[in-house]
Amino acid sequence: MKMLHWRKALAAGFVAFSLAGVAQAETLADTLADAYRNSNLLEQNRALLRATDEDVAQAVATLRPVITFVANSTYTDPSFGDELTSSLALTADITIFDFGANRLGVDAARETVLATRQALLNVEQSVLLAAVSAYTDLVSANEFLRLRQANIRLISEELRAAQDRFEVGEVTRTDVSIAEARLAGARASFAAAQGDVEVALASFKAVVGREPGALAGPGRAPRTANSLDEARNVAVRTHPSIMQAQHEVSVAELNAQRAKLGTRGRLSADARIAVDQDGNDSSSVGLTFRQPIYQGGNLSALYRQALARRDASRANLLESRLLVERDVANAWARIEVAQAQIVASDRQIRAAQIAFEGVQEEATLGARTTLDVLDAEQELLDARTGRIEASANQVVAVYALLQAMGLLTVEHLQLGVPIYDPSAYYNAVRTAPATSTQGQRLDRVLDRLDR
Repeated sequence: MKMLHWRKALAAGFVAFSLAGVAQAETLADTLADAYRNSNLLEQNRALLRATDEDVAQAVATLRPVITFVANSTYTDPSFGDELTSSLALTADITIFDFGANRLGVDAARETVLATRQALLNVEQSVLLAAVSAYTDLVSANEFLRLRQANIRLISEELRAAQDRFEVGEVTRTDVSIAEARLAGARASFAAAQGDVEVALASFKAVVGREPGALAGPGRAPRTANSLDEARNVAVRTHPSIMQAQHEVSVAELNAQRAKLGTRGRLSADARIAVDQDGNDSSSVGLTFRQPIYQGGNLSALYRQALARRDASRANLLESRLLVERDVANAWARIEVAQAQIVASDRQIRAAQIAFEGVQEEATLGARTTLDVLDAEQELLDARTGRIEASANQVVAVYALLQAMGLLTVEHLQLGVPIYDPSAYYNAVRTAPATSTQGQRLDRVLDRLDR
C-alpha cells in the first residue's frame, strides 16, 4: 500500500508541474513560425526565384533596341604606311519582326517564374513538416525521459521492498537479484533516453534555427478534410508540385513553338552614327532580313528536342498527380492507424494500471513475487510508451496530410508571421529596369526582402 500511495503522489506531482509550465511554454505554432523565419533553405530558394525573375527581364530586353558606343583607333605598321586612324560610332539595332519568337521567349520566362514560385511553396511545406517532426520528436523524447526516470524510482522502491522482505525471510535472494537487474536495465534505458533528447535538441536547432524553450505539446491539430475523396480533390487542385508541373508543360509548349520558328527569318533595323579623326561622317541606316537555309540539321534537331521535352513535361504532370494522390492516401491511412493505436493504447494503459495495482497488492500479501510486480510494471511502461509514439505519429500524419493537400503553408496555418511576397521582386524587374529611378526602387525592394 505504501508503494501505491507513493506512485500516485509522484504522478500528481508530474501533472501539477506540467500545468504550471504550460502558460509560458512554446507552442507548435511558435516553432513553425521561427522555422519559416530562420530557414536557410527557404532563403536559398527565394534567391533562386529572384534569379529566375531576371530571366523575364532578359527576355523583355530582346524586344528592345541594343545601343552600343564604339571607339576605335588603329595604327598601321610603318612598312605599309605609317598611319593612325580613329573613329567614334554610336550604333543601334532592333528586331522588327521575327514571327513572334521573342514574344514567346517572354511568355516562357514568365511561366518559368510561376513554376519556380510553386517550387518555393513546396520547399516551404517541407521546411514546416520538418519543424513539426522536430517538435514532436523533442516532446516525445522528453516524455520518454520522464517515463524512464519514474521507472527507475519505481523499481528502486521495489528493490528496497524486496530487500526488506528478504531480510525477514519472506523472499529469496533471487527476488532481490531480479529487482537489481531490472534497475540496471532501467538506468541503461534512461541513459539512452537522455541521448535521444540530445539528438532531438540538435535536430530541433538545425530545423528551427534556435534552441527550444519549454514545449507545451502539439495542441489541437489543424483541420484537414472530412473524407479521403475531399482531401484528394483539394490536393489535385492546389498542390504546388502539380501546379509547378502545369507551368512546366506551358514552358515546354512555348519553347517548342519557338524552336519551330527557328526556321523562319528575322527582320531587323540598324542605325549607325560615326565620325573619324578628320571629321568625316559615315552614318547609315538599314534593314536586314536573315533567313536560315541550311545549318547541317541543327534546327531540325532543336525542334525535335523541344517536342521530346514537351512530351516529358506532360508525362511528369501526370506522374505528379499520381504521386500527390498516393501521398494523400498514405497520410490519411497513417492518421487512421495512429487514431486506432491511441484508442488501443488507452485501453491497454487502463488495463495495465489495474493489473499493476492488483499485483502490487497481492505481492504485499505474499501471493505474488517481485518478478510478477516488475513484469506488470513493464507492461504498464510499454503501454504508456506506445501511447506517446501513437500520439506523435498522429500529429505528424495530420501535418503530412496537409502537405499532401498542398496546404502546409504559413498563409493557410495563419501563423501570424510576415509572409514572403514572391511578386515584389518580380514586379520590380519584369520590365527590365535600367534607369536610376527604377534602380533605386529595386534597391528598396531588395532591402525590404532582406529585412
